[in-house]
Amino acid sequence: MIGDVDHSDRTRLHVISVSAVVLTRPDGAVVTVRKAGTDRFMLPGGKWETGESPLECAIREVDEELGVTLHPDSVESLGRYITATANEPGFELVSEVFAARLDGRPEPRAEIAEARWVPDEELQGIARLAEEDCAPWAPLLVRVAREHLVTRGER
Repeated sequence: MIGDVDHSDRTRLHVISVSAVVLTRPDGAVVTVRKAGTDRFMLPGGKWETGESPLECAIREVDEELGVTLHPDSVESLGRYITATANEPGFELVSEVFAARLDGRPEPRAEIAEARWVPDEELQGIARLAEEDCAPWAPLLVRVAREHLVTRGER
């Protein structure tokens, strides 16, 4: 132990913190993205920059990755999720997840190789997958689909 920090549990050091956004169009479809060099589809978003709030990160990442401008008052927090990462084995993902209606047309930019709309019917199937075996989807997408997306019409 160094100072007041216990370094004996190395797994706690393997954490990636991000913001992610559920962008929904009027028919209920959600946009997912696949980053260059990967094979998993996930919610758009990314890592926080120094001094940036999770909401600021979410807004910046959606603009950088998809060219979509979100306004803070149009974004709803869905909460914090802890899942496995999609592309970094051995890491834990801590995600602040937000939701917004899509006003613009997303165009893959920056590190995004592909954007794909997932219709509501397909989201229902994704929600039933086991997070540890959900390829080509990211575990976070599976969890958010299960807890928020497939129950939208029932609220």
